[in-house]
Amino acid sequence: MSFGQAIRSAFQNYAVFSGRSTRPAFWYFYLFTIIVAIVFSIIQAALGDGGLGSFVGILYLIWSLALILPNLGLAVRRLHDIDRTGWWILIAFIPIIGVIVLIVFWATPGTQGDNKHGAPAIA
Repeated sequence: MSFGQAIRSAFQNYAVFSGRSTRPAFWYFYLFTIIVAIVFSIIQAALGDGGLGSFVGILYLIWSLALILPNLGLAVRRLHDIDRTGWWILIAFIPIIGVIVLIVFWATPGTQGDNKHGAPAIA
């Protein structure tokens, strides 16, 4: 799956919490969100803190809020790919260790063939 396909797939499945998602789809979308955050930060720094700079901050806040569902859905589908339930996402509330466990899960190769969450995602 290419970078563009991963982004398109994440937005097409905006709030879908069923099915499976590949590692490239997950990590490419995560990379996309980081790149957008860096661009917003650069623009805001260039424009300063007041005036248009704060407007860019508000735009970034709106953008971040709009990405909550796609990020959550993609994270859950990635957990489904390794045959874990989406409820594992709640482990993130355990400080430090929870996030580390999730990163390990998201980096783990998916199960081969069908699992209880469906057929493998198309790469």
